[in-house]
Amino acid sequence: MWPVLWTAMRTYAPYVTFPVAFVVGAVGYHLEWFIRGTPARQQEERGILEQREDRKLEELVGQDVTQVTSLKERLEFTPRAVLNRNRQEKS
Repeated sequence: MWPVLWTAMRTYAPYVTFPVAFVVGAVGYHLEWFIRGTPARQQEERGILEQREDRKLEELVGQDVTQVTSLKERLEFTPRAVLNRNRQEKS
């Protein structure tokens, strides 16, 4: 009798477990919102990229964006060892 019962349970398990899992999930979902309370208005949280863009725009407000450094000035800030690693020093 036990082997027949185990075979039947194994065969019909998906038909039993899916409705049970669906009911448990639905009850849990509604119970969570009942305990937490439904907010009057949910504010969507901004993403990291949007926050970064806003911060960069705020930084640019007081600056003159037409004044940029030349490439020659930018190369002076890089270490000499990186640029001249494979080149011989000119005397």
